Parts: sequence; C-alpha cells; structure tokens
Amino acid sequence: MAQSTFFIPSVNLMGAGCVASAIDMMAGYGYKKALIVTDAPLARLGVAAKLSASLAEKSIATVVFEGVQPNPTVGNVEAGLAMLRDNGCDCVISLGGGSPHDCAKAIALCAANGGSIADYEGIDRSAKPQLPLIAVNTTAGTASEMTRFCIITDEKRHIKMAIVDRHVTPVISVNDPTMMLGKPPGLTAATGMDALTHAVEAYVSIAATPITDSCALKAVSLIAANLPTAVAEGGNLHAREQMAYAQFLAGMAFNNASLGYVHAMAHQLGGFYDLPHGVCNAVLLPHVQTYNSGVAAERLTDVAAAMGLDVAGLSPADGAAACVEGIRALSAQVGIPAGLSALGVKEEDIPTLAANALRDACGLTNPRQATQEEIEAIFRAAL
Repeated sequence: MAQSTFFIPSVNLMGAGCVASAIDMMAGYGYKKALIVTDAPLARLGVAAKLSASLAEKSIATVVFEGVQPNPTVGNVEAGLAMLRDNGCDCVISLGGGSPHDCAKAIALCAANGGSIADYEGIDRSAKPQLPLIAVNTTAGTASEMTRFCIITDEKRHIKMAIVDRHVTPVISVNDPTMMLGKPPGLTAATGMDALTHAVEAYVSIAATPITDSCALKAVSLIAANLPTAVAEGGNLHAREQMAYAQFLAGMAFNNASLGYVHAMAHQLGGFYDLPHGVCNAVLLPHVQTYNSGVAAERLTDVAAAMGLDVAGLSPADGAAACVEGIRALSAQVGIPAGLSALGVKEEDIPTLAANALRDACGLTNPRQATQEEIEAIFRAAL
C-alpha cells in the first residue's frame, strides 16, 4: 500500500457547550485580538455579538467581518484581509458553516503568506502556516471547520478555486450542537447531504485507507439514521449532535482520501450559477455513483449496508444499484430537488461546466477517470 498522511486539527472540541472551552483555550494560547469572520444572517441574529462578549470576558478583543457571501469570493477575502490588517488581529475565528470557514481560511492564509488567494489554487502552494484559525461550526455538513480544503469563487472567471493546503487547517475546531438548533429544514437537508457526499466520495476514492474507510462508513450510518429527524425536528438536540459527529467523521475521511467528480462538478455549478453547494452535491451524487458503479460496485454495496439497506446476497452490481436508489430516497425524503433543471442549470452551459470540472483537483481521486463527453453525459442525466 502507498504511503499515506492523516491531516486533522490538533484540537477538536465536540458537544453541547464546548464553545466556552474553546474561548478558555484561546485565552491560554495568549491571543489578544481576533477577526471574527461570519455572514450577515448570523450577525443579525446576534450570534457574533454574543461570541464577542464572551471573548471580551477573557480579555480577547474582536472585530467582526460579516461580509461573507454564500459562495465566498476573492472580493470577500480581500475585504476581510484589509479589516484584519487595519486592526492588527493576531488570530481569526470563523463563525458559521462552510462559507465563513472557507473565507476565514483564505484570509488567514494570505495574512501569513502574502499575495492573493488565487496564488494558492491547487495543492500545498503556500510556504508557511496561516494565522491561527479557530473554526466555530454552526451547521452539520461541510466539515470545513476541520479540513485542509478551502473553496473560493473567482468572480471574474466564474469558477470555484480549490485550495487544498495543509496550512489552512484550523488550530481548533468547535462543534457545539446547541449552535445548530433551529437551523431551517432546507439548510439542514443541504448540509447533511453534503456530508453524505463527503463520506461516499471518500469511501470510493482511490486514496482511501482503512482509517478513512472507518470514518466514512460510520458517517454514512449516522447520517441515514439522523438526518431526516434533524430536518423534521430542528430543535432535536440528539439528532443535531449525531449529525455534528457524522459530518466531522465524513470530514476526517475526505480530508485525507479526498473526493471525486461529484464535488468537481458541483464546484462548477456553484461558481457559474451561485447555487447552494450541498444541494448541487445531493442532486449529482446518485448520477456520479451510477457512473462509478462499473469499478466501485463492491464499495457502493458497503455504503448501502451502512445506510441500513438489506443487501445481503445481492451481487455487487445490484448492491451498487441499491445504494444509488437509497441515496435518491434519502434526498427525496429531506426535500432535495430531483434535478438540476429545477435549479436553473441550462443544457447549453454543460460543455463549459464539464471542461472546468475536469480541471478541478477533486476529480483526481475519483475511482474512474472520465472524458469530457462522459462528464457532459452525467450533467445531462442530472438535469
């Protein structure tokens, strides 16, 4: 077996009330002034102000950058970086879901390394670790609070850049399920299906290891068992906590085994149409796995079993088909649109989307390498 490396933040806090523990830890590390990177909705709800007040009690000053868009842009990064430099911040706190985390990673990386975030597109392009980043998660999906992945939209090229760099790994990740209570059903469903996509893609990845396999399959089982409840009962703390663990496990898997064509293709939809990432993943996931089933049927059968489906005695091909149908059924149960057409995707854009997808680093570990025509066919099937 080839050599492998396992990346994860050095400290990962889980469970109700763990935000307070993170603040104590920050004080112990000697941080003096933090840039809180968040979005306007969380700022309006007072979540950022409450965090600032708690930090002030530990003599940590804060400034809040609330300009993160749902698909964070190069412009968002540059605005946040200017605020960080103007205020002399010595650390960054990301507060929210994947968008604030990714924007904060990009800000912290540029703060330490200089230049523009576009300079770091690709794999391990930076020279030194970013400014210390503490990632406080409020959704159960992207796992960006604990990964070395950072996705930023280049608004000029209309594409999402994948920055995969060990230096964007946060120093502390925080998953406090009390901060996830009451999230809207649509957001809960989209982020939950994003986590399922992470787990499935990591499990069928050519870079999978026994460690990532264990994380991925446990994530799948937790998501299948808890996502419908989290969507239907937004205040169910147990379901929220189990989903927090599930998305973290899925993050452990893909942070090390990487991903595949679902993400390579979904990134293009997000960059081109500014669509929600989790929904794009959910729609594409069964179609890409149908394509992968020719080479990964046994692994997809394992995924079906982890979802709680009865695949005993089935051939690998039938087991893979059961997996795809199980994914479709879960998507439908939590209210994901059936196809990309409902999201406004146009068939005439597919050649451009496919060409960009083939240049995305996430596709390198897909179990089956595709041609331009094959990617286009998957997009069309998903319409």
